[in-house]
Amino acid sequence: QVQLVETGGGLVQAGGSLRLSCAASGHTFSIYAMGWFRQAPGKEREFVAAITWSGATTDYADSVKGRFTISRDNAKNTVYLQMNSLKSEDTAVYYCAAKYSRTYSLRPDYNYWGQGTQVTVSS
Repeated sequence: QVQLVETGGGLVQAGGSLRLSCAASGHTFSIYAMGWFRQAPGKEREFVAAITWSGATTDYADSVKGRFTISRDNAKNTVYLQMNSLKSEDTAVYYCAAKYSRTYSLRPDYNYWGQGTQVTVSS
């Protein structure tokens, strides 16, 4: 089992920045990749970004490419999502997730999820 705890959400003005953190504990040796997803009110959960545990591969949704950066610190078992140039449409609950299956794409088949952290961008 892997436990995930997200921190760093909050209220920010449009154009501002936030950094989300996701601390993993438990059987972290089994993690292949970690990702960030978000869900806005009335919408389905969507992929935001992902990174392999080795850090060798990253993937971003087109809507955040160039504004968000995913990174990891293996010594701390933590993954970060640096969010810059935030827009009102980035408002959502952000979820951290971990997967142990090695798939061609980093987007599907996540096995563990955090509780989520709210990000609100005011315009």
